[in-house]
Amino acid sequence: MGMIVQKFGGTSVATMEKIRRATSWVIEEKRRGNDVVVTVSAMGKTTDELIHLASEFNVRENRREMDLLLSTGEQITVALFTMALQEQGFDAIGLTGWQAGIVTEPVHGRARIVSVQIDRIQKELARDKIVIVAGFQGISTDGEITTLGRGGSDTTAVALAAMLQANRCDIFTDVTGVFTSDPRYIQKARQLSSISYDEMLELAHLGANVLHPRAVEFAKNYQIPLVVRSSMENKQGTIVEEVVSMEKDLIVRGVAFEKDITRIKVFGVPNEIHSLSAIFSILAEHHINVDIIIQSATESNPNSVSFSIKTEDLEATIQLLESKKKDIPFDHLEWESGLAKVSIVGSEMISNPGVAAKMFSCLSAEGIFIKMVSTSEIKISVVLDEKHMIRASDLLHNAFQLEKVSELAY
Repeated sequence: MGMIVQKFGGTSVATMEKIRRATSWVIEEKRRGNDVVVTVSAMGKTTDELIHLASEFNVRENRREMDLLLSTGEQITVALFTMALQEQGFDAIGLTGWQAGIVTEPVHGRARIVSVQIDRIQKELARDKIVIVAGFQGISTDGEITTLGRGGSDTTAVALAAMLQANRCDIFTDVTGVFTSDPRYIQKARQLSSISYDEMLELAHLGANVLHPRAVEFAKNYQIPLVVRSSMENKQGTIVEEVVSMEKDLIVRGVAFEKDITRIKVFGVPNEIHSLSAIFSILAEHHINVDIIIQSATESNPNSVSFSIKTEDLEATIQLLESKKKDIPFDHLEWESGLAKVSIVGSEMISNPGVAAKMFSCLSAEGIFIKMVSTSEIKISVVLDEKHMIRASDLLHNAFQLEKVSELAY
């Protein structure tokens, strides 16, 4: 008998009919003799509806109560999912994140899991029960209800799989697997049969919404095999693993894109060793994620540093930096919104020179201006005007011939 963890996203549990369909995947594993732990998200657009309800108030000043509110979405699904299994004659029990032992840092809205105390889950499994756990939530080290941010149910599922030493973690969603790009926008996008943890981690960080980055980190650190598959169709999914077994001839394996990017430029930063550290330490303390960073200094111009953030963090970033101007002297700030980030990812890029040149040539030939660039061993990202985002992604998908990924046989 093995241990299987399954996660069902919001679209997979959006209606009672879909919940009943999702339970069939659980029952199938249970009948094979496996222990099964299930993580569920809120139904459909429930989280968005709860956020809308709270928008009448000052949400920024009520992060604790927002977590209290948003955590109810997953609890509704847990209760209904458990009832659906019980109706079909299966012994199941539903648990909130804190009942399941999900312990997080004391941060509201974007908490990270610090430990998983699995005693309660193990006790219920020993009684031959199917355990349904609310994703996206936990209890902080100081006893407060917290949420993990968008995509947090993925993280809950993989963290449980890691601590329970599961044989596999299945991520059920509304797509059949991981594609070379978002098939809703890139017509020639193809499904990958497998992808490495590192490649998936980069794609997740760069805008691909199939898996949450922290979930992939957990899977990589604990070597938990992930399978991304559809809850609607019985089709082969995409395996996320350490070593990719298929399509090894691809230099680039995915194109990701993300809108709502803002570039901030800080002018007149003192040319002192602690200046950059002070700027980004303040932002980190307030949980503002900074992406691409570029520093420049010449004899004719004072030091300046540019960096990109999500546009939703713009107001908070400006307020923070202006409030610390005495501690970090600088002349002024400038910012530009309406930007997007487009990235190519592939583990073979490190051993194939010329990938960056091909990417830049492809975009410049179409008159697409690049405003910022960031590279790593397996990815290249560019920031450009948001109006060019889909066109640039499509061009790069074609340039690196990702449509040649072999069609999967089902």
